[in-house]
Amino acid sequence: MINNLKTEPKGLLVAGLSGGSGKSVVAVGITAALAEQGLRIAPFKKGPDYIDAGWLQMAAGNECHNLDPYLMPAAVIKQSFREHSRGKNLAVVEGNRGLFDGVDMAGSYSTAELAAMLEVPVLLSIDCTKTTRTVAAMVLGCQQLGANIDILAVVLNRIGSARHERVVRQAVEYYTDVKVVGAIPRLERDIFPQRHIGITPCPEFAGAPEAIHSLARLIGEHVDLGLVAELARPIPTTDRKAGIHDIRPDCGAATTAVTIGVIRDAAFQFYYPENLRALELCGANLVEINALTMRALPEIDGLYIGGGFPETSVRELAANTSFRYSVKDAIEQGLPVYAECGGLIYLGESLEVDGDKYPLAGVFPVQFEMMQKPQAHGYTIIQALSGNPF
Repeated sequence: MINNLKTEPKGLLVAGLSGGSGKSVVAVGITAALAEQGLRIAPFKKGPDYIDAGWLQMAAGNECHNLDPYLMPAAVIKQSFREHSRGKNLAVVEGNRGLFDGVDMAGSYSTAELAAMLEVPVLLSIDCTKTTRTVAAMVLGCQQLGANIDILAVVLNRIGSARHERVVRQAVEYYTDVKVVGAIPRLERDIFPQRHIGITPCPEFAGAPEAIHSLARLIGEHVDLGLVAELARPIPTTDRKAGIHDIRPDCGAATTAVTIGVIRDAAFQFYYPENLRALELCGANLVEINALTMRALPEIDGLYIGGGFPETSVRELAANTSFRYSVKDAIEQGLPVYAECGGLIYLGESLEVDGDKYPLAGVFPVQFEMMQKPQAHGYTIIQALSGNPF
């Protein structure tokens, strides 16, 4: 047991210099290694990301909550961070993209901005492939650009040899005041299974528990977890600038309880815990539904279909004809439905994957096609030109 995490909750943020720098390996690995020691870890993921959040949640054994400076007001982010860290030993926040990457030249809504907002120190995961002393220059540059954040630790990733590690470690610790807390060797294969747009979601990977355990062992061998815990800082219990912010939803004047079905299976697995909790706080009874195995919708007052990867389960979705028909019939008879991302695709007429077209629920007269590469990424702002329920 790491003694200095026994009392008040501490926090740290794991960041990288780019996507693919190994920050998920470090964040999930630290979470898993400390959880296996019996510590209570509160995992968080920056930005609109469900896949890394799923792995963090499995590693911690606790719900992972997303903190998105673009979609969430600062007061809500701070309060969510404090509330979900309460009673835990350590809060681990995984950033996204590069530390300073945002939606514009100023890096608005970046991981660095989130670290400053939460007042937690930063642990950088740096890909050291084919570089040595330059790593120190990258750390110095991050410190100079991020004067409002504390970069206290570095994990050297993809180290090729003992000599490689020694030179990089000496350079970083000579030219900067940042601690090197670990060095992870170059691995022959990815711990996380990869797929067409990145890491495979853990609900779709049968070997996920073994992968988590292997990652915990890897981090335990190559990262000084005691030093990581020492560098983490106590989480502020209140917002000194704004006080306590009430993050409970405004439920209006609802007088009767409703039952809302949530389709949650291997095809539709992307949900923010806050959204589901908000429905429950407003009196909703949530019922999980499996679109792959159930023959029809149960008796519900509303339907919520989240995102996911329907393309990987499209054969099973298409083959479950009775369920598809029951969804379409219920919606046409007035069942309220909210569907996003993969859930919205499911309500279309069909989905074409690798040249084969599969029938779906057919609520909307739209045909979808999976392309070989993603067509766009990023936030979208839409202006409503007429009245709507939202």
